Amino acid sequence: MGLVPSDLTSLGQRNSGFYEHRRSSVVLNLPGLEVFPGDLLVSDGAADYLCHPLLLLNSESRKPRWPFSKRGVDKTWDEVMETHHKLLTNQLDLRKQQEAMWELFTSECTYFLDHLLVLKMIFMNTLKYLQTHEYLLDVDLWRLFANLEELTQTSLGFVNSLFGIIKDYVDASDISSSLDFISVLTKYFRGSLCQSHQTYCLNYSAAIFYLESLRQRDDFGIYLKWCEQNEQCRRLHLPELLVAPLQRLTRYPLLLKNIWKRSMDSAEKIMIYSIKEKVEKSIRDLEGKVKWLDNFQKFRYLQEIIVWPPLWDRDKRFFIPECLKHIFKEHTAENILSPTNRHLLYEGKLTLAESTRFLDVYLFLFNDFLLVTKTKRNKKKLGGSDPGLMCPSLTPELQAVIKEGGSCTVLDQPIPLDRLVVKSIEPLHVSVFGLRNAFLIQHENRYRQCIAAFLLQAQTENIKKTWMAQITTAISCFTKSQETKKISLFTLPAESSEI
Repeated sequence: MGLVPSDLTSLGQRNSGFYEHRRSSVVLNLPGLEVFPGDLLVSDGAADYLCHPLLLLNSESRKPRWPFSKRGVDKTWDEVMETHHKLLTNQLDLRKQQEAMWELFTSECTYFLDHLLVLKMIFMNTLKYLQTHEYLLDVDLWRLFANLEELTQTSLGFVNSLFGIIKDYVDASDISSSLDFISVLTKYFRGSLCQSHQTYCLNYSAAIFYLESLRQRDDFGIYLKWCEQNEQCRRLHLPELLVAPLQRLTRYPLLLKNIWKRSMDSAEKIMIYSIKEKVEKSIRDLEGKVKWLDNFQKFRYLQEIIVWPPLWDRDKRFFIPECLKHIFKEHTAENILSPTNRHLLYEGKLTLAESTRFLDVYLFLFNDFLLVTKTKRNKKKLGGSDPGLMCPSLTPELQAVIKEGGSCTVLDQPIPLDRLVVKSIEPLHVSVFGLRNAFLIQHENRYRQCIAAFLLQAQTENIKKTWMAQITTAISCFTKSQETKKISLFTLPAESSEI
């Protein structure tokens, strides 16, 4: 049973009642500063977020507000202090530091309310509601939103802690009091804040790819359109909201740097700098994890679609009786495409010229060998693979092969880069055969004898030049790495003869 717009009517009515019920907004309230995480219009579970002891009911508010009152967060630090009749410090650097802390707090509020809470309350909770009514049951919440729940809770805790520091400072009668923020920054930036963002970011590219596959469905399109039309989305679409945690994580070091630059106390300055370094290291680690995960996932899919024919099928010159074929049991396929120390540098579709025909081939250039495969499409199995289960970094050509239940069959053994020679073919030599943009790949054995050759044609001259440049660069890098390994072996200390 498909989802139609009318199926969301009951949810809209339910939200409308809740909307009216919550017209007296719950606020984080200081005179001149009112933060409104109330009016969460999708489910009554919103109250779970409003657990701070400073949350007060403001019965005078007539208009529902999400997420901020225009009063308060748009104010500068000086204006907030003036509202509270708090004398500003005469120390310019200290005041600048307080302004930097204020920027961290207000920007975290915006991030929490305009992005995380909208994602949770408008999109995720609506999807949960539909699934309880047996719609979109096959949509995986984790694959789309990952640990959004954890992110929301962590950000709320961070906002509340920063708010508590500001309130204590405002309420203090001692003019010389200061914002005691080091403990909060240490707790969150060395704790759950970076970790929860890392978990989310590792899932991000897969989530976007999954979302694109879901958008092709009519029922999911209805759900998505209904959510994105909500005024709290402020005309932002789901992909623009999903990227917010990545953007926020990369902004934290800049905000911490501003606080560090304004600090006057040497011990405090060292502490803030170490926190900033911790966040930057977390981002660097994340970049490495994303690359590793992407490489791992891609190799896993390559293992599934690349077919390694046995020796007797690959080369008809070799006759192996049926009773002896068990001797040649292949163990190499999984090992050859192991992602541990191997990287895919370049790939793409080319045309192979054979004696009587042209053949569509797909080449994989790794950091240590080149693989030539023949693409095979299974026309009877159109749409046989779930596009949402594919690796985001697969090329459109490979995605099309997988969708049709096809494969890439290896034409010959892998060509090690130190045994590979690439040559450009002048048009004069091959134009009689109707070949354009051609180049030749030779596979040589250890005695420099050519044991295989592939005459390839690219779609354009630029594609040909790109392929030749990529192969030449890969050969050069591989040769240098091999020479480095040899040098390191020669420089190893000799074993003691006394052992």
